[in-house]
Amino acid sequence: MTERLAKLCGICGNTGFDDGGDGYFYCTSCNSQADDMMDTGVDEADLMNPADGGIYSVTQSRARPRQDILGEPMSQCKDSQSQYLESLKTIDGCDTDGNMDNGFGTTEPRDIASLHDDFTSPDYYYSAIRKKYIMGVQIMIQLQCKALVERFNVSPLVIGLIGPIWLRYVAREGVMADDWADMVINESESQAEEVGQFKIRARSKGEPHNLLGKRLIPIWYKSLRNKIPLSCSLAISFLVCHVAREAILPTDIVKWALEGKLPYFAAFMEIEKQLGPSSRACPISASRMFRPTQAVLTQKLESFAASIARRIGLKLPPVNFYAIASRYLKELSLPVEKILRQACRVHGWSMPPELYLSDNELSLPSCVSVMSIVIVTIRIMYDINGGKWETMLSPDDQSMDKKNGVGDEEDNFDGFKLLQILEEKYSEHKDIPDFAQDLPSYLQYCKDVVFAGLNSSFEDREEESLIEELWDLYQTNKEAEPLDRLRKSEESQVGGCDSSTTDYRANCPADEGQHSEGSYKDKAIRQLKSNMEENRFCYVPPSKETMKKNHGYIRYARKKDGAYVYAVHADYYIILRLCARVARVDVRTLHMGVLNFQKRLEQIENRIDFCLRWRLPDDLCDFCGEGHQEVGQDLDS
Repeated sequence: MTERLAKLCGICGNTGFDDGGDGYFYCTSCNSQADDMMDTGVDEADLMNPADGGIYSVTQSRARPRQDILGEPMSQCKDSQSQYLESLKTIDGCDTDGNMDNGFGTTEPRDIASLHDDFTSPDYYYSAIRKKYIMGVQIMIQLQCKALVERFNVSPLVIGLIGPIWLRYVAREGVMADDWADMVINESESQAEEVGQFKIRARSKGEPHNLLGKRLIPIWYKSLRNKIPLSCSLAISFLVCHVAREAILPTDIVKWALEGKLPYFAAFMEIEKQLGPSSRACPISASRMFRPTQAVLTQKLESFAASIARRIGLKLPPVNFYAIASRYLKELSLPVEKILRQACRVHGWSMPPELYLSDNELSLPSCVSVMSIVIVTIRIMYDINGGKWETMLSPDDQSMDKKNGVGDEEDNFDGFKLLQILEEKYSEHKDIPDFAQDLPSYLQYCKDVVFAGLNSSFEDREEESLIEELWDLYQTNKEAEPLDRLRKSEESQVGGCDSSTTDYRANCPADEGQHSEGSYKDKAIRQLKSNMEENRFCYVPPSKETMKKNHGYIRYARKKDGAYVYAVHADYYIILRLCARVARVDVRTLHMGVLNFQKRLEQIENRIDFCLRWRLPDDLCDFCGEGHQEVGQDLDS
């Protein structure tokens, strides 16, 4: 059996050495030969210089083939409980022996500068900087996937997917190449036409510099951060969820990262615990190296994930329409089974390409395409084409339409009930983060996320006592706020109407005269117009002639009058604004998605109509054997 020794490698930092059978021990990670160990079972005469007749050389290094981790197929990642438990050990940063495994060999938390003490070689610096950065980003990805599994009920399959995707991405960016450091130096020196004299600062005198006198440590670090930005951790976390067919969207990843539920802004604290403090080889602190400076936009995150998949050659499936649409309908408080069944038929018939992730930042998000199908399905099922919301405000108009036979009674009831639910849900649905609910939650959020890692500025209890006094003062004044706020609210409602709910007449006095019903309706329409104008929409009054002209389904369009004008009916806008809030996108962006999807449906219908009405020449009939008309001749003529 091959003997293994636990010794620190001076090249890669690994702690495992195997007996090579030739008298020397070799690192299990980089295969470098240990220069301070030898097998005592080997004859001393064989350890002489080969020129003097010895068999083994003190500089000998064996070439052992290494397993290509990047070539491992994605299909080998299986969803099993045992794999999940083993993966959690890796994510926690410890293996079965209590050592940390970060993809660069099993290492204990230590100073990365202890690899070797050749302070004059540039290899000593760029190797430590590159290793610390790659290991830190990997730990950040592992922490995020662990949080997805444990806090958001994501399938443990994502644990097995992060390894192949992450390693392929690192290899594709070329930061692990042997000539990476030299290429970065040449690029930094090519920015100036001539090389002049420079003076090196005393504190950085021992560090390597380029020909322009600039420090190479920040240059190497900036190159790593440009090649592999910290936002790639969120992109890979979303990518593994997408491959695992989870109903997780980029909006969720960004929201959880901002709220601190997904380790991103404060992940540097855990990274520093595992990697140790800064060293001479890598003097950059973990807070500077692994703390993001700004949030990631939702669309940029989705395009970044698609770009990573394209660069590593990973073919992505479309989004899980069934799971995402079901989730949206539940948040809208609408009948899931009834609407989802029809929405899946529309989806299967149309199959829009927008359901695939795109690396173009200007394209519409995939969630917009999913919600567009849901909106079109709702409009078709409940006949939402203008007029229902205004009728709901005037019961006399609703009864008159029933007497005249306009529409089906069950259809009208479903449409009215739908608009009522959506309007009430819009006033209730406030996408407010948990930390913004009250002041204690916000202060705790600032301490854990915004100002993570910062200690008190005073060593004594002066600042702490001042904080306690201010907090007691706040708690004392806070008890009187609800009473004052309630009193002001009651005074503002005297003599007026409260139209914050759907039933406008229930909150208004009953003795306003015979024109009260008209005033209710006019006030509700004015409020809706004001809300539409805030989002650059234009109110279109209901018209029965428009319904007849459009054969029962109205397709909206935008017009450019200096700026784009979106003219829509009130019914459609009520559905649109709540769906946009649930999907966390802009109302106009969702409207553009609906217009694009309706245009695609119209094109598909035109193609079907063309195929049904025209035949190829010499196309024999299966029954009589006679040929049909030539191309260009209408069968109905």
